[in-house]
Amino acid sequence: MRSVVLADVIHRSLIYAGYKVTFVRNYTDVGHLTSDGDHGEDKMEKGAKRENKTPAEIAQKYIDIYEQDVALLHVIPPTHTVWATKHIQEMIDMVEVLLKKGFAYQTDLAIYFDISKKLDYTKLSGQKLDELLSGTGHGDVVDSEKKNPGDFALWFFKTGKHEHALQTWENSFSKTEGFPGWHIECSAMSKKYLGETFDIHMGGIEHIPIHHTNEIAQSESASGKSFVNYWIHNEHLLVNDHKMSKSEGTSYVLQDILDKDFSALDLRYFFLQAHYRSKQNFTWDALEASKQARHSLSSKIASYEDGGDINTEFKKLFQNAIESDFAIPEALSVLFAMLSSNISDTDKRATALDFDLVLGLGFDTYVNERVRALVQNELPQNIQELLTQRIDARARKNWPLSDSIRDTLADEGYEIKDSELGQELYKK
Repeated sequence: MRSVVLADVIHRSLIYAGYKVTFVRNYTDVGHLTSDGDHGEDKMEKGAKRENKTPAEIAQKYIDIYEQDVALLHVIPPTHTVWATKHIQEMIDMVEVLLKKGFAYQTDLAIYFDISKKLDYTKLSGQKLDELLSGTGHGDVVDSEKKNPGDFALWFFKTGKHEHALQTWENSFSKTEGFPGWHIECSAMSKKYLGETFDIHMGGIEHIPIHHTNEIAQSESASGKSFVNYWIHNEHLLVNDHKMSKSEGTSYVLQDILDKDFSALDLRYFFLQAHYRSKQNFTWDALEASKQARHSLSSKIASYEDGGDINTEFKKLFQNAIESDFAIPEALSVLFAMLSSNISDTDKRATALDFDLVLGLGFDTYVNERVRALVQNELPQNIQELLTQRIDARARKNWPLSDSIRDTLADEGYEIKDSELGQELYKK
């Protein structure tokens, strides 16, 4: 979730800066083995066996959960959402080109990319090519016909360790069906939707030595052109200063956050406080602090009237921050400085909503939910708190609590109605 939020902020920042953005998100529903290399079982098939489903069913189940989660996090949809299994022919076509050009070779088990043919193979990772060729520091070689231990699979045949593969396709390489390697999928799909050369490729830093290095090698060898202009890699999220761990109960999903009475936007606000190239440490106390800070910030903006103008001086400072390697923590500092300045409240509101085009914290949504009150005077603090509690209750579908708060507000002299705009409050 951190990775997708940070990618969303970059996406939003480019749009804010005036660029027309084509954004592609791909789903690897075949070919990614339990290792990031060529070892282990297909992750989809492993999950399918665990849950007694087909690979297609297991992919659909978790893609649906993922898309629901990212929507709650206010991640704007990509231009294209692409599935690996729907682009098999494009992958076969690219492998054929690599074979024809002499960058790939075939064994009984698979088709491999020959890393010795790509002299700048390690230009992204900085690894030593001679060590990869000789096998120093490399995993066990499971195919005796491989020329180099570091050669990676472009296509697996349904034979040997993969003879029980559930997802396989006819191909032009052999009478034996097979399936693509993980790396060729991304190269083939990005070529189709973004061209042979495109501007920005994102992902976690763990992909630098294997996945992204292999993408560069096969894409550039096939096209003869530079693959990507800018690589943007995000750092890891830690939990209690350690790597997330299922065995220690710290491998959280978004539902765990919601179950503890936090909203997805509390988590988004937490993520915005660290630069994408910095590690970030998650604790429940830190998330609680983010929740309080976000509610305070949103409440302040919600209290301002419409009708103001965007302050150009603060907008320039905000732009400078996001244009400096997407420095979102600095952009947040500009927001706080603006809200503490002596410009008019209406201008503060207009400027904050402009900044929220990048931040994605839903300030305007918060206004709709909390301040569609036909009461001109400022709402008492206890009434504001009750409104906030009811919003959270409804987000969690806790209807009894929502109704209870409605009754409490009625006792305080306020009538509340729910509309498409959110909560509307009327003074009795």
